[in-house]
Amino acid sequence: MDRTLGREDAVNAAAIQRIIDEAAADGGGKVVLPAMELVLDRGLILRSGVELCGQGEDTVLVKGAGDIYPLSGYHNYGMCDVPLKSAAGLEVGMTVSVHDGRSHGGFMETFATITWIDGDWVGLDHGIEMDYSADEAPCLTTVYPLVFGHRIHSAAVRDMRLEGNRPANKKAMGGCRGGAIYFGNSRGIEISGIFERDFWGEGLSFQMCRDVQISDSAFDENTGNGLHPGAGSTNALFERCRGRNNGRSGFFFCVRANHITVCDCDFAANALGVSIGTRDCYNALETCRIENNRGTGVLVRPTPRPTEVHSCRIDGCWIAGNAAEEGRAQIEITSDAHDLVVTGNDIAGAGAADKPGIFMENTVRDIHVADNVFANCSRDLAAPAETIVATAPGIECGYGEWPEVVFRHLCA
Repeated sequence: MDRTLGREDAVNAAAIQRIIDEAAADGGGKVVLPAMELVLDRGLILRSGVELCGQGEDTVLVKGAGDIYPLSGYHNYGMCDVPLKSAAGLEVGMTVSVHDGRSHGGFMETFATITWIDGDWVGLDHGIEMDYSADEAPCLTTVYPLVFGHRIHSAAVRDMRLEGNRPANKKAMGGCRGGAIYFGNSRGIEISGIFERDFWGEGLSFQMCRDVQISDSAFDENTGNGLHPGAGSTNALFERCRGRNNGRSGFFFCVRANHITVCDCDFAANALGVSIGTRDCYNALETCRIENNRGTGVLVRPTPRPTEVHSCRIDGCWIAGNAAEEGRAQIEITSDAHDLVVTGNDIAGAGAADKPGIFMENTVRDIHVADNVFANCSRDLAAPAETIVATAPGIECGYGEWPEVVFRHLCA
């Protein structure tokens, strides 16, 4: 059953969460937020079968303050609680991150929901991900995604503005466990009509997910990557999305992000345009605009065998004005990459035209380059002859209907 909320129903994050949970218990449906601006003191947890919708840019969710609560000392892996020097200001139901100096930013960072508070001991809804050392400044922080889901299916978030409110947050959230929007171990997720900015971390991150569709959304001005599919995520479609002015890449394919299509998207004024690396295979960039990024427009990162990049296409894109500050070309292909197709692109250099359009290291093999138009480059192609093949390799890539064997590495 669909639920359309008035402002009196959506007074805070806890009230919205109760309605999301009720909708899930009733078999799913839409939860429609009113036109409003609301500061969240915790992330909204999406449930299977629920669509969380807003009123376009008139619905604004703002991340609340991100504070730091030091642990009182060492605490070990698997415990569903942590001891703090002070728990003042925390409440049951808040979403928090726990880490130390060694684990911040990776999968050993713990993201959890507070289930109980007893003095300065805080209970969590699952065990912590590693031993946190007393010598490495262990802490609990109120940093969290604005909307997230774990181990869910057939859910969506649509039509709202998300403000990361970076100045009010004292620490970043790592991209493996979070982002302004985050999903983990989930399938059948749809994201559309989202305008997100200013998160201390990634704009969008999903890890170990499958069958994801993202459209007509923007992820701008974040300290990390704009869009970050990673950790084995397979079969995703990005259409008419944007990543601008991010501190890292506009679009970052992470480890083993496979069978992904990025189509009609715009990545500009980031540290890098599009970055693809470890085991990121069977992916397609189609008719995208990748321009005026400080580093390389499209970077195939150094990933030697057996984790090399292969079986990907870059087709019909506008790739221009990148690498003015760093990087070797508009498109840079490194390490042991092979079986890539680069066709039908408009490629233009930046400024003094002192870099090639496409650069390839001499370890690269079986790259098909054809029908590209070059302008303002020192030369079109800087690559040893043995890296190029005249006939395009026969590859099947991108989003689509794939046999289940493609997903066997996932638990979702």
